[in-house]
Amino acid sequence: MTDGKRGQNQVFQGGNPPPGQPQPQQQPDGNPPPVGIPNMPAEHRAIDDLGYEIPVDLVPLPSRGLVYGTNSTLHGREGVEIRAMTARDEDILTSRALIKKGTVISHLLRSCMNDKSINPNDLLLADRNALMVALRITGYGADYAVEVSCPQCNEKEQNEFDLQELPIKWLELTPDAPGENLFSMDLPVSKKRIQFRFLTGRDEEELSRDAEQRKKKLKTSFDNLITSQLARLIVSVDGKQERMYISKFIANMPVRDSRVLRKYIEDHQPGIDMQSNFTCGNCGESSEVEVPIGTTFFWPDA
Repeated sequence: MTDGKRGQNQVFQGGNPPPGQPQPQQQPDGNPPPVGIPNMPAEHRAIDDLGYEIPVDLVPLPSRGLVYGTNSTLHGREGVEIRAMTARDEDILTSRALIKKGTVISHLLRSCMNDKSINPNDLLLADRNALMVALRITGYGADYAVEVSCPQCNEKEQNEFDLQELPIKWLELTPDAPGENLFSMDLPVSKKRIQFRFLTGRDEEELSRDAEQRKKKLKTSFDNLITSQLARLIVSVDGKQERMYISKFIANMPVRDSRVLRKYIEDHQPGIDMQSNFTCGNCGESSEVEVPIGTTFFWPDA
């Protein structure tokens, strides 16, 4: 992500500027400014005692800060500064306790963000994932080797992706109210008007923890992932916000409504577009696959 050149930020160069912003212009040194954040160069933190600098980059936020309240330091911010990972951060990544608790990424983000007032759990998954990909690039480079399955012949093989080429998917929906993570849509079958929100880092951790607890308690592999996720996504149904009513609606929701709602949220959710081209070495077919986030993402030697 950084190559030692001051004023250059190469995070997500495959992206486009967010809606309503002009195309980036060349800087005097011939390098493009950061995607989506025109004319905001990367900064470097000097470590005088050691005689070198720890690179700091400004990572674009796919949400453009539009979903954070006016009392949040993230309100209206289109980027967050992170420093490159250090050996101390590797201690976080190898902590068995944090891995077991499922909080290792939150601790890593908290360690590497310059603004310590930001709680990683309050970040939209879209923004959190953008920072996560950027940190991976700073720590281990943009080349990411991982095993993928061919959509045509199902053969598995190792493939290398360039994380720096993954484009940003900007938030294009307008929130129901300024600075609110609230959006609305009408369902096709029940005709209900749904108000929903995009999930945060806290939601992701709690969904994962709840799923594990249910499996241990019920001693079964049954996983009500869809209804659990809908319960966190849906804020109101026809203006009714009572959780008991929403839970009852979700349990009896027409399957077409469920699929349409989830597809609508998936299509409009901002983030890093993890789709990439893949050519199968077995059958020779070229197709688009989703870049999987496996154990080698932050643990290349795993």
